[in-house]
Amino acid sequence: MRVVTIVSLGACALFGLSALVVAKTMMPNPGVAKAAAPQVMAGVPIVVAKSALKFGDKLDASKIEILKIPSNAVPEGAFATTALVLSQDGGGPPVVLTPIAAREPLLPAKLSGPGARASVAAEIHDGMRAYTIKVSDVTGVGGHALPGDRVDVVLMRDLSTDASKHNYISQVVTQDIRVLGVDLNADLASNKPATPSTATLEVSVPDAQKLAVAGDLGKLSLLLRRTGSAEIAQTAPMRTEALFGAAPRSTGHATVRRVRVTDPMPAAAPLITIVAAGGSDGRPGKARAPKPSPAAAPVAPTAPAGTPNPAAPGAGGTGGAPAVHTS
Repeated sequence: MRVVTIVSLGACALFGLSALVVAKTMMPNPGVAKAAAPQVMAGVPIVVAKSALKFGDKLDASKIEILKIPSNAVPEGAFATTALVLSQDGGGPPVVLTPIAAREPLLPAKLSGPGARASVAAEIHDGMRAYTIKVSDVTGVGGHALPGDRVDVVLMRDLSTDASKHNYISQVVTQDIRVLGVDLNADLASNKPATPSTATLEVSVPDAQKLAVAGDLGKLSLLLRRTGSAEIAQTAPMRTEALFGAAPRSTGHATVRRVRVTDPMPAAAPLITIVAAGGSDGRPGKARAPKPSPAAAPVAPTAPAGTPNPAAPGAGGTGGAPAVHTS
């Protein structure tokens, strides 16, 4: 009995030692874990906005700060020191051109040059131009076209030369154009519509030439595009007759055409030809056969030179058929 007990105690001791060895091997050592902790990468300093900035804000040291971020997260063009941002270079502090969120890096494209003011010129992309057209509360989309939106431009003009009649035609001049400013408002964060009198658009040089000619031909209007829309519509000019349909067709009444007779005509030739106008189907009518004339007066013979012709009018004669003149 004592042997069995001793064997049992030995087995338990052996299992206990085994458990300790396994636990020591599998569980990490706290000291080693601290020593093996990854080292924090040293960040790269960049200048960011301390708080939200809006269009037209002038920068100073109280509105910016420096943060350190991993080198692979630094945006291109970011400033490394506040001196680079606030360098005056003979002018005042730079001006914010687009809204900047808090902790957002400051980039040259979002700031004006040293001492500059908030200007539309700083918003124009390479190869583009700013062109201003005259609009109203109707042609300017009710003032809902704001800086940063994209629009199409439509021209409407009157082709009629008669002041009492109108022959309008409308056509698209250019499409997918960015609005740089409305009147003197160039703030991209603006969200309050206002009654506009002018709109400044960012266009290419050829489009600026088109707008210059179109502005003198007629009235220009803006078409506001959906945000993110970039399709180019294939359109044709719209004319007045296309809008209201074709001209009214003929009523089918007969038209009388009178022919001036200058030479003697055979007795059987008619003096008046009646031509039927086109019917309600729009097809031209056919000439009616002339009715035989009653007894035509004989043509008087030609008298020798110097001899009065008794058949001529004014010579006292009564013969001959009178000439029919066009009324």
